[in-house]
Amino acid sequence: MSPLPAPEPSELLDTVATLAVRKLRMEIQHLRLPTGVEGNYGCIRHPGASLAVPVLADGRVVVLRQYRFAVQRRILEFPAGTLEPNEQPQPAMERELQEEAGYSASQWDSLGLLLPCPGYSDEVIHLFLARQLTPVPAPVAGDDDEDIEVVLMQPKELDAALASGDEALDGKSVTAWYRAKQLLGLG
Repeated sequence: MSPLPAPEPSELLDTVATLAVRKLRMEIQHLRLPTGVEGNYGCIRHPGASLAVPVLADGRVVVLRQYRFAVQRRILEFPAGTLEPNEQPQPAMERELQEEAGYSASQWDSLGLLLPCPGYSDEVIHLFLARQLTPVPAPVAGDDDEDIEVVLMQPKELDAALASGDEALDGKSVTAWYRAKQLLGLG
């Protein structure tokens, strides 16, 4: 997967407002865009994240059913997490896989990068395929606000859940699953 194209920065004329919440920062800035247009633009500043599609030796996929307060429901998604300051994407994902799913992996393949919401956020998600999984004897405790159920699914079950819409699956997981299926030769 190729890296993102070089940025074309806007000219910062003024910072109108900022709001910091947990690991995110909302900025409203008065900018001059590369086209010359000026205006106030809001952006959520995000430290970045990693996501893994974990696949067991028998082909089953490790998926999480996790409660998300913003949509007030449980959704299916792959293990993922926000990068800590100065943390590299793969070690972050190794940590998250253990915390959220209770597995470690000895084979890691890059599935590239994802910009989930470029209209209002600078978040970059690093996608991985994690294989040669082994259960972690005593999983590391994750964040205290996480409500996670680990679900093992056959690839066809996951595809059926996606196609039917009976289970909500977030966009980053859909993209990662599409890319992982190509690498795994599943379509």
